[in-house]
Amino acid sequence: MPHLIERVFGAPHWPTVFLTYAAGTAGGMAAQALHLPLPMLLGSLLAVGAASVGGLRPLGHLPQAPQKIRMIFVPIIGIAIGGAARPEILQEAPHWVPSLLVLCLFIPIVHYLGYRAIRATGRTDAVTAFYGAAPGGLVETVQLGEEAGADVQMLAMLQFLRLILTIVLVPVAFSWMEGHAVGSAGGAAVAGHELKLTDVAILTIAAVLGAVIGVQLKLPAGQALGPILLSAAAHMAGWTESVPPGAMIAAAQVVIGTSLGVRFAGMPKQRILEALQLSLMNGVISIGGAAAVAFLIAPLVGEPARGVFLAFAPGGLVEMGLIALSLKMSILYVTAHHLLRIILAVSFARGFGRRIG
Repeated sequence: MPHLIERVFGAPHWPTVFLTYAAGTAGGMAAQALHLPLPMLLGSLLAVGAASVGGLRPLGHLPQAPQKIRMIFVPIIGIAIGGAARPEILQEAPHWVPSLLVLCLFIPIVHYLGYRAIRATGRTDAVTAFYGAAPGGLVETVQLGEEAGADVQMLAMLQFLRLILTIVLVPVAFSWMEGHAVGSAGGAAVAGHELKLTDVAILTIAAVLGAVIGVQLKLPAGQALGPILLSAAAHMAGWTESVPPGAMIAAAQVVIGTSLGVRFAGMPKQRILEALQLSLMNGVISIGGAAAVAFLIAPLVGEPARGVFLAFAPGGLVEMGLIALSLKMSILYVTAHHLLRIILAVSFARGFGRRIG
């Protein structure tokens, strides 16, 4: 058994892993007590991120959270997002076409503007600036940039901070617009029926089989997208009307937030600050552009402006899906746009990256 665990999760210092998740849980509960937006996700991220940046070493080790544990919990969010699917979604989907077409223009434009802005500072080379400005596909763009000769550490920080800033700023912006914290109940404002054994079996199959299929087919964000598709199919077929309980979704948020926070462990503080400044500048372009587009096209697609904004914001598919769950928005509308965003961002980076240098 120990050899199997080591083969799956590597060989972290497990007492430190436990303390890291404990810190993430405490951060989430503190954020909930303070009525912060999306508390379990943001609280765990900020608590563990602060410990990582501060160089804290519980039991002599930097904070640790094996990324494969995150992969176990991501499908829970996937089946919750898929749980929003209803047969009437087929009538709504054609109305999404205008915003999907706008997204096809939006992604290369904000990528190019972000690249030019980062490059103009003179703080990084052209290749790193180009791949660092990509508004999606964190893993794929870092890999493409590494192959093209980019500064991998700076590139990874630019992409990671893009994701972090969007996750932090979008719920805060919504809370400001709404006048109260969004997702204050752990970000799990999902309506579902009482779970029966058949519901548990169907959702478990959708989570496990969907994750396997998503990874094997190399779908974008496959660990989430596979469960989303199978869960949506099961709900549209009428096999189940249930979703994971709120406590399980809150636990998944703590795991996801903690796994994001530990990425700062061991990074030089000066480089983090430098990357943060560049990411903030890029974020103004991409998030500001998303807000402008939202107010322009919302009347055309029959969605509220905040829903369109969330669909265009350059965060992660899973994380933006969580915000959509919290705000009871058209979750599948948001998810469809983020799937296309990832595909477009990676395709544009791959297609034009070789011309940079």
